[in-house]
Amino acid sequence: MIKKVCLIFVLLSASVCLFAQNESQLALRYYRSGEYEKAADLYEKLYKTNNSESYLSSFLNCLLAIDDFDRAEKTIKEIIKNRPEEPQFYVNLGGIYEQKLETDKANDAYALAIKNLTPNHLVINRMGNAFIRLNRFDDALKVYEKGSMLLNDEGIFSNNLADIYRRKGDKPRMIHHYLNSARKYNNRSSIIKRTFMQTLLKEDYQELQRQLYERIQDKPDEVIFVDLLSWVFIQDKEYVKAFRQARSLDRQLEENGKRVFDIAHIAAEDADYEAALKAYQYIIDTKGVNSSYYIDSKQEWLRCKRLMITENLEYTTTDLVELQTEYQTFIDEFGENRQTASVMMDYAELEARYFNDLNKAIDILNRVKDIRGIRKEQTAEAKITLADYYLIQGEIWESTLLYSQVDKDFKEGFIGEMARFKNAKLSYYNGDFEWSQAQFDILKASTSKLISNDAIDMSVFIMDNMGLDTTDVPLKMYAQSDLLIFQNRYDEAFAKLDSITEAFPEHTLQDDIIYSKANIYKKRREYDQAIMLYNQIIEKHTEEIRCDNAIFELAELYELNLSDKEKAMAYYEKLFVDFSNSTLAVEARKRLRILRGDQIQ
Repeated sequence: MIKKVCLIFVLLSASVCLFAQNESQLALRYYRSGEYEKAADLYEKLYKTNNSESYLSSFLNCLLAIDDFDRAEKTIKEIIKNRPEEPQFYVNLGGIYEQKLETDKANDAYALAIKNLTPNHLVINRMGNAFIRLNRFDDALKVYEKGSMLLNDEGIFSNNLADIYRRKGDKPRMIHHYLNSARKYNNRSSIIKRTFMQTLLKEDYQELQRQLYERIQDKPDEVIFVDLLSWVFIQDKEYVKAFRQARSLDRQLEENGKRVFDIAHIAAEDADYEAALKAYQYIIDTKGVNSSYYIDSKQEWLRCKRLMITENLEYTTTDLVELQTEYQTFIDEFGENRQTASVMMDYAELEARYFNDLNKAIDILNRVKDIRGIRKEQTAEAKITLADYYLIQGEIWESTLLYSQVDKDFKEGFIGEMARFKNAKLSYYNGDFEWSQAQFDILKASTSKLISNDAIDMSVFIMDNMGLDTTDVPLKMYAQSDLLIFQNRYDEAFAKLDSITEAFPEHTLQDDIIYSKANIYKKRREYDQAIMLYNQIIEKHTEEIRCDNAIFELAELYELNLSDKEKAMAYYEKLFVDFSNSTLAVEARKRLRILRGDQIQ
């Protein structure tokens, strides 16, 4: 019997809910179509049935839309009489008076609402929100400030107060109350950081820093403020200062170094290698070999040290030898295993590129690919690099074998496509243009934009220069020069390029020959010669396929090598304006926006 009664009750409840839902949808349709009287009747019924303030608000909106002020006023006064413990309804009454242009009565109602405020969290929130809906922000502030006193809790409404000051555009007070909120609710830290990122301008961060310094001086043990200050320094790209704050917290909280490691990673990604090295060194020196971040910090320290030396273009032989010693010391300490495989690969690159010791680099990479337990992707990367080094040495068969192995193992994805591209390039070097072009055509659809663009360039280049004459000798000679450049045999490449010009002075490869020479000069850091040749292409070969490449290389040279921001911006702009169909146009626009200081999403 009890089960039957329960079932009947559940069915009746479901029917009531469904009926209310249907009536609510009907009322909404009436409201949207401007039939306010019909909507008002339904919303009144729904409010009396459900006692929902949402339905009450909709009911009042309908009455105000048809200027039925008397009915609206009577409804609210009746609610105030029956529910005196909820003074937020005085705000509704004040809103009605405002609609009637009875300003004095409206102000009296608003004052009564605040005067009768009770120490009830829900009532305080409802009243504050009611004032906000009417855009009466100062009254809403009074509500939350008085509510904090009534509940004897300074920070309980700090987030509400911060949001109101945000709406008013008062950044200092907004920051003040968000910091109060961060102190009271530590779990809101990430939300507050996100809010700051969305609302603060660059100059506002100085105010945030000032307030954080004051709070840290007043309460040095408040972890949240030190954490936020470190975060602010990261936003300002002051990574050394961010590291100092993180180090302070790491010591204070006796952490495992993760906080410092994260900042080191961010600094490294932004090429602030000095800050990254300091942070990684702190972990190495203080956490010891038992730390889960010790080996990673050692590896990343080496990587940052290598990049810091090689990217400034003013490194000395002594710098390189010291770095070489650091790599060997690391491998001696930790051995050759899956944890150190990436360091070994970096070490091989150092030996090949900066000491020109290909045999040693090849030996290291052969040991890497034979390490048990390393990821298949790492093995593939080692094989591709190994194939490149064999190609530099002229061992074509070894190169194509390794490229083909990676292609077979990774039919999908970037690594396989890269191996496929390099194999096609190798066939191009050998003069097998039809097969290589067929592969480049397939790779046009690569998921990697870089490979896709390079494949398009190679395909267009071969098509543009193959079969124009009765012989493909000029193109074969040019492909041979490309291989010589890849092998860093620059003098021989120059000689090969000059021989093409001498034998075939009218051939359409002339712009490509100039472009290749310019690239060699750029690699050899003979920038004046490179600039002259790039400009020669831009001025005399405007309609040829290398013109957009020359503009991009010139822009990049000014940006990265000569630090001439204005000239770099001018060439990037010229590229995407004059060559909008170029595969480089999108990247040029992106680089220009970064140099100009635009915010990139």
